[in-house]
Amino acid sequence: MSSDILERLAEKREQARLGGGQARIDKQHEKGKLTARERIEILLDEGSFEEWDMFVEHRCHDFGMEEKRIPGDGVVTGWGTIDGRMVYVFSKDFTVFGGSLSKAHAEKIVKVQQAATRNGAPVIGIFDAGGARIQEGVDSLAGYADIFLENVMASGCVPQISVIMGPCAGGDVYSPAMTDFIFMVKDTSYMYVTGPDVVKTVTNENVSHEELGGASVHAVKSGVVDGAFDNDVEALIQIRRLMNFLPGSQAEKPPTRPSFDTIDRVEKSLDTLIPANPNMPYDMRELIEKVADEGDFFEISPDFGANILCGFGRIEGAPVGFVANQPMTLAGVLDIDASRKAARFVRFCDCFNIPLITFVDVPGFMPGTKQEYGGLIKHGAKLLFAYAEATVPKVTVITRKAYGGAYDVMSSKHIRGDVNYAWPNAEIAVMGAKGAAEIIYRAERDNPEKMAERSKEYEDRFANPFVAAGKGYIDDVIQPHNTRHRIARSLRQLKNKSIKNPPKKHDNIPL
Repeated sequence: MSSDILERLAEKREQARLGGGQARIDKQHEKGKLTARERIEILLDEGSFEEWDMFVEHRCHDFGMEEKRIPGDGVVTGWGTIDGRMVYVFSKDFTVFGGSLSKAHAEKIVKVQQAATRNGAPVIGIFDAGGARIQEGVDSLAGYADIFLENVMASGCVPQISVIMGPCAGGDVYSPAMTDFIFMVKDTSYMYVTGPDVVKTVTNENVSHEELGGASVHAVKSGVVDGAFDNDVEALIQIRRLMNFLPGSQAEKPPTRPSFDTIDRVEKSLDTLIPANPNMPYDMRELIEKVADEGDFFEISPDFGANILCGFGRIEGAPVGFVANQPMTLAGVLDIDASRKAARFVRFCDCFNIPLITFVDVPGFMPGTKQEYGGLIKHGAKLLFAYAEATVPKVTVITRKAYGGAYDVMSSKHIRGDVNYAWPNAEIAVMGAKGAAEIIYRAERDNPEKMAERSKEYEDRFANPFVAAGKGYIDDVIQPHNTRHRIARSLRQLKNKSIKNPPKKHDNIPL
């Protein structure tokens, strides 16, 4: 082969790697953002990236576009490894036509999506783009729909992760919305269906990019994204960490890794975690971190629906999903946001063979018109549905209280919780003693002494775990300091659990 051909290939590669040119790369850096290729280099193991379709160009001949062709066409695609495990990746290149989507651009993304589903590996999408390429008209819309279809086909087959690292608007937002997890970068990324200018025209609202769709909105208020990071580098390093908890596909078990922790580690501090005053909060995160291997907990959506905690950890080196009511926020009550957040997480874990550990301290569902008008019944039912349909191992520990329907919902024995424990001071009842006494003995409400007596009577009857344990609803009452040991032993026992739901085309979760 002549050296001319090899030199020409090297030149073409170099041209493609420059994307929109050095001036645009410099502008990207000035905004505090990395380029598409720099992001891939940080995300993947060094030297593992194999790029596909480097020389693909758009095929548009309208509006003078035939004279503007740049190799790669605004997206870098291919595959590589994270800690030696294969992943597929696409990274939108803002320096080329603002990362806008053409038909050729979409075809590149679809190719990696299909390869990921076919070969059983996760797909990670990095978004930094200005939406559809208007010059291509309906072709760009067709390209979006092709990508959306592959998102749906891949759902539940392989993990799909989206990282928003710049603008993501219009049709671009719906692909991330259908993936398993979405993360953003603070201050440099935003997501919305219609931008501030359109909002101003249609609704006469004056709103900035950040106020309309920044991380401060979606990671805190809307719950659209599952976390926000300070900069590109931190975001990519955390995605690497997340991927270590996930299997390549639903056909695999999650990856185990050597653990320096022991199964019989005793945490005496847990014996005093629950305050003597039943109305005092405590941090449930402390329990999770003291149960998980080496205190490693990757939290999902920490700033949204903070009254429930969701995230990944490990027990004996194997990944588990933690779901826990958080007494530090709204007393750990279940409301619309918490129910949505936890239901989505439970279903993900069930899709990808990740056992569920549930810590329960729940006073019930949030009362009030705002919750009822917002559809709490349907949203609460999502969490109930998710736990009931889940076939992965499920271990539940009631730490302080489990009242009303919320007791049922939080992975109770009645919805196929495999092993259900309670701490000695746990209360399992329809409601708190005072409220129950006021309903049962309403005729005596005006007699404070009598009501105090009745409350004590109800408390003595139900303010302990032994009534439920006596009926087999609780498998054992355990000492708090032994919680890790008992959970680990339960997971060993459930290692070969096999259960199938009735045959069906698919379920109809109360969306």
